Amino acid sequence: MVSTAPTAKFGLDSDLIFELWPTSGIDEVQAVIRAVYRQVLGNPHIMESERLVNAESQLCDRNISVREFVRAVAKSDFYRARYFESCAPYRFIELNFKHLLGRAPLDQTEISEHIRICIEQGYDAEIDSYINSDEYQVKFGENIVPYYCASSQIGQKQVGYNRTLSLVRGNSEIDSSIKSSCLVEAVATNSTSEIVPLAGCRAAAYADATEKIFKIVVRGAMYGGRRRRSTTEYIVPGSKMTPQIQRINRTTGTIVSITEIS
Repeated sequence: MVSTAPTAKFGLDSDLIFELWPTSGIDEVQAVIRAVYRQVLGNPHIMESERLVNAESQLCDRNISVREFVRAVAKSDFYRARYFESCAPYRFIELNFKHLLGRAPLDQTEISEHIRICIEQGYDAEIDSYINSDEYQVKFGENIVPYYCASSQIGQKQVGYNRTLSLVRGNSEIDSSIKSSCLVEAVATNSTSEIVPLAGCRAAAYADATEKIFKIVVRGAMYGGRRRRSTTEYIVPGSKMTPQIQRINRTTGTIVSITEIS
């Protein structure tokens, strides 16, 4: 069954929430399945051979909930190949937030925690950390398809509004077309994100950014477990930005700024 979304929420197609009810008919179940694929897989074209036939059947028979179907899709080979194996680590994390919680990551702490989970516990644990979270339960429960929540939400920072809209670029967007992080600078420096107009060809802009050179200014980084330098500068190509920021985070340093220099 499809119900009207609250005014505080934002949807790509319309203000609709897809929810499966005990009384939902087969057409409504199929609408829910399509909505899950679109949301979780980032608006892809799915071939018949890529569909999760067994999980779809279990959902139709009510043997699993929408929440468990979402989990199956997020752990599928389709998702793993496009977003874990082919994207930069920061991009993988920000898309997990987008696809599974309907929002952008709010700060570096969230990003670092999920990178830690992925490294220490593995891919499945990283996916479970979103779907098993209290936030997921409160927003979507067992039978609502995750959707984008671009408006400010209780208990969350206002900056999340711009960041979420930076990730949600419109009906024709396919998330797998962008491999590098869209929010790495904004999150690392705790700054706001500019909302780029849809006509601005965002994918091309990010592809070009990997060929540019950036200066990262860091304060208070620890070296050798003994001493701290007041300020350190790193000159980094855009293609190496994500691993360099990960190394900086491990030194307990604070990123002051990231500036394009060429």
